[in-house]
Amino acid sequence: MDCSFPCLTDVIITTDPLVAFNNADVIILVGGMPRRKGMARKDLIQANTKIFSSMGKAIEEVASSNVKVLVVANPANTNCLVALTEASKIPTKNFCALTYLDHQRAKGQIATRLGVSANSIKNVTIWGNHSETQYPDVLSGGYCVVKDGTKVPLSEMLANDIDWATTDFIYDVQNRGKAVIEARGLSSAMSAAQATADCLRTWLVTGTKTGETVSMAVYNDQGYYGVKEGIVFSFPCECRNGEWFVKEGLQLSDFSRNKLNITEAELVEEMAAAHELIGTSPAPVKIRTVSMSTCSSGLSLATTATESDMSVCLTSRM
Repeated sequence: MDCSFPCLTDVIITTDPLVAFNNADVIILVGGMPRRKGMARKDLIQANTKIFSSMGKAIEEVASSNVKVLVVANPANTNCLVALTEASKIPTKNFCALTYLDHQRAKGQIATRLGVSANSIKNVTIWGNHSETQYPDVLSGGYCVVKDGTKVPLSEMLANDIDWATTDFIYDVQNRGKAVIEARGLSSAMSAAQATADCLRTWLVTGTKTGETVSMAVYNDQGYYGVKEGIVFSFPCECRNGEWFVKEGLQLSDFSRNKLNITEAELVEEMAAAHELIGTSPAPVKIRTVSMSTCSSGLSLATTATESDMSVCLTSRM
């Protein structure tokens, strides 16, 4: 109220997802059960599967037919898979799990190492799961825009620092969330919120600039880069007209392939644990699309309240 946001018409506070999701155009799922001391990862998966199964069913029942859903709560990839499995009427391309935070962390680490601005670092990629098995990759297509505008491959700029780029750098990004908790006693807050906003803006509003990619965990319906179909996996993505497209054709080293295999195996295991609970087959979800007429009337994030009537729903588990 005090900020007089130009796009905000009202706020509905409710614990009922059927009320929260009613006709929503954008849904951000930020609330899940955190991992407690001594809890096995399978137990965490199953606890959150119950939550996101109910979220998916509610989305299916009352949300806009072209709703866009961003899952932030961990384990984000598998939570996203559960929700999209239950929301069978919503296009699978309308779901995404947040790895943009990891993407930004990777850019920050590289920028600090090279002594440049984070904004000059482009096309780093987070592959796989939003977990400690994720693969932060700066060597397969990443580049730096130097002062004269030249795009210099990061593989060249780090040619004498490859050992760091393939060891400490990867470990630091994989374990950054844990380091934040150890430092402040709480998980990431502002950085996670900023990454959420940046991801939605890039996905739904601005798109990516020509030749640039961002990391998004999306439903793998095509077996991109040889990764098993039917899981939500983070890939390098381009965004146009409110949709994401996996950038194909990057040349991956044997080192990178091995890293992808590790994070893929974890996601396949998580998928099996989730399907065991909700009683569905771990076979890939049938790809769901929308007609061109539906796409043409898709949402856009407006800059003024009069430009668009859009419902944005942010959910948090209380």
